[in-house]
Amino acid sequence: MPIKVGELSELLNARYVIHLSDGKRLVLFRLPSIDSSHQKPHESSDGWSYYAMEAECPHAGGPMEESSVDIEDSAYVVSCPWHAYDFNVETGESSVGIKTCTYPIRIQDQTVFLNYTQGEHDVRLIKLEAVSENIKLKHHQDSDNFTTTNTSIITSRSLDETSSFCDWAVEILETADPERKIELTHRLYTIFNNQETSSSPMALGKGTVVPPDQPPRQGLTEVKPWQSQYHGRGGTVKSRIAMLHALANIELWAIDLAIDICVRFATFHTEQNIHELPRAFFQDWLKVANDEAKHFSLLRTRIEELGSYFGALSVHHGLWESATRTAHDIRARISIIALVHEARGLDINPMTIEKFRKSGDLESVKALEIIHHDEITHVTTGHRWLVWICDQEETDPIQVFRSNVQKYFRGSIRGPFNTEARLQAGMDQRWYNIDDAVKT
Repeated sequence: MPIKVGELSELLNARYVIHLSDGKRLVLFRLPSIDSSHQKPHESSDGWSYYAMEAECPHAGGPMEESSVDIEDSAYVVSCPWHAYDFNVETGESSVGIKTCTYPIRIQDQTVFLNYTQGEHDVRLIKLEAVSENIKLKHHQDSDNFTTTNTSIITSRSLDETSSFCDWAVEILETADPERKIELTHRLYTIFNNQETSSSPMALGKGTVVPPDQPPRQGLTEVKPWQSQYHGRGGTVKSRIAMLHALANIELWAIDLAIDICVRFATFHTEQNIHELPRAFFQDWLKVANDEAKHFSLLRTRIEELGSYFGALSVHHGLWESATRTAHDIRARISIIALVHEARGLDINPMTIEKFRKSGDLESVKALEIIHHDEITHVTTGHRWLVWICDQEETDPIQVFRSNVQKYFRGSIRGPFNTEARLQAGMDQRWYNIDDAVKT
């Protein structure tokens, strides 16, 4: 049965979640037409193609609205953010043998219709939810350098249309102002992904620039990690601000960590100089960086709504210390940052969210739930690329991970563990539950 989804003039986002009255959730993709020589029923006259598929990955239920998009054999393929299972958006077929359901889209008289042939005959559209990055940007003070309007391009004295991915990466790393950092990150994410499906993808610029030893910070008072104040239980506004401020500091460093792994290890080859890092590596970690920019913006906004501002409290740089210890080895970097620090966040996030929920701070809960969901995919990214490297080098990724934890992580990995979230990210208990601790 045909279900009206919306007018072409209203559908301006790249992705939407379709909520139907039978409880079904689908993803609507709006992507540039690959072949415009012959207009098909799901293509608009202005060069856009529309596709619909199941919102949950058939493998483990991953959110397909967060999938990455590639072109293979003149067709769009989307990959689940949890375990990288890929699906053709038209046929639903996957290179790994499983299949997802896709639904034909037809455009008639500037209106988009979904051909839904499943379940009840009177199924109707309940809600069309735009999938947004949800980054809450501010207009920057230095209007000569860049702005945040939709039609403008962030410019810089050292960036232009010929700048490579690594040029942008170093610019982001060397930016001390957090607002400028998140805007540059989001702009790079947008430009890179737009060009990735074009005939002129952005040059990576591997090995042409050098990242800073430590990204600078502006207007922040630094203390050592052990000097950080106790944040309390979240029962007062003051303690909630302190908790959000600490989390915002972590997210700001997380932007740099995701960007740094791309440029610092850009020329990496697997053992015996056989395999270099593919473009998907850079795209995956840029997605992580963009998520972290979104997280910082959500937390910074919430801090301001509660009457404070980011920078009002002291911060520590403990997370970057782990980056410094692993700056020589990509395997160690992924192990410690993604599979220890990020994975530990999956364990702690539900307890933090519950503290805010008990205090009645539901706006903060919304932001923290977005962050928790995204961080599952970040651990997945780390897991995927460590496994990829180990597969190429014919080593055991779990043993490589354990070895790096013993060498470079100060402390021990102890429960309680969020086993469900870790498993969603690809980490079963073999990775971390060794007699309830991995000791250094």
